Amino acid sequence: MDTPIRLEDIYDLFRASQEDLLRSRQEFDRRTEEFNRRSAEADQRAAEADQRAAQRAAEADQRAAQRAAEADQRAAEADQRAAEADQRAAEADRRLAQLEQTVGRTAKAVDALTTRWGRFVESLVEPAVVQLFQDRGIDVKEIYPRARTKRPGLAMEIDILAVNETEVVLVECKSRLSQDDVDEFMAKLTRFKQSFPHYQTYLVYGAVAGIEINEGVDRYASKKGLFVIQPTGDTVAIINSAEFQPRTW
Repeated sequence: MDTPIRLEDIYDLFRASQEDLLRSRQEFDRRTEEFNRRSAEADQRAAEADQRAAQRAAEADQRAAQRAAEADQRAAEADQRAAEADQRAAEADRRLAQLEQTVGRTAKAVDALTTRWGRFVESLVEPAVVQLFQDRGIDVKEIYPRARTKRPGLAMEIDILAVNETEVVLVECKSRLSQDDVDEFMAKLTRFKQSFPHYQTYLVYGAVAGIEINEGVDRYASKKGLFVIQPTGDTVAIINSAEFQPRTW
């Protein structure tokens, strides 16, 4: 037989249900409060992170702006240096142009002076050439000052050309005779018969003359087989030794 339900039992069950409900609500409230607290902390951390990110971004922008300003300044300084370098280069070009003009004028003056001295040496040597070489056993009879040919590729000028029927003497006249002058004249002697084929069968002799002769050049020319002519007193003389044997071409 079932036990009858009493009113007191119903009240006890209701009270237990109320207590369970109260405890559940309290737990819910506690968890809600905990959630809200943690959510607030998360929001605060997020806000702080955003603030730090914004600050870093601002600092990065500031550094970038500073670097850009420094780069602009360096670029401006580089442009200024380039402009100054261009200005210096232009000034250097102007000075170089002036120097070239000066050198050109000086070279022309030197060439003119050298030519005048060369002509003076020729005028000094020419009257004595015939007697000088006759005394050396070369019986020249005719003199051609500044003999020249304009054959293509074989152009040549001889300061003094002294000839007879079978022999020809080429005389190179310099105000100051150097070893380079001797070497250049030796090269001219090797080409002479090509430039002046009329003398193809002649015996060709060479002579160098100078108002001044660099030290040792007279001996150098003599060893090359050239006559050496130098002023002496009011005239000129061949200064090779009596034993000198001239070279022929």
